[in-house]
Amino acid sequence: MKHEIEIKFNSISEVKDFVDIVAGFNYDIDLVSGRYVIDAKSIMGIFSLDLNKPIKLVAYTEDITGLEKAIAAFM
Repeated sequence: MKHEIEIKFNSISEVKDFVDIVAGFNYDIDLVSGRYVIDAKSIMGIFSLDLNKPIKLVAYTEDITGLEKAIAAFM
């Protein structure tokens, strides 16, 4: 199942914190910005996106509750 959440980063340190959090989940999580799709667990990939705009997070899992709680600061 696919879940989508809009997220936003306000600083470079938030990107590092975000990657540290999502790396702990054992399912695929992508970030979508325009036509670009990046692995959310790739800090270099995230820095290739335009971080001034909201980014769509797509998680491929049945239950997204834990992820939503973990990344609430970015939503």
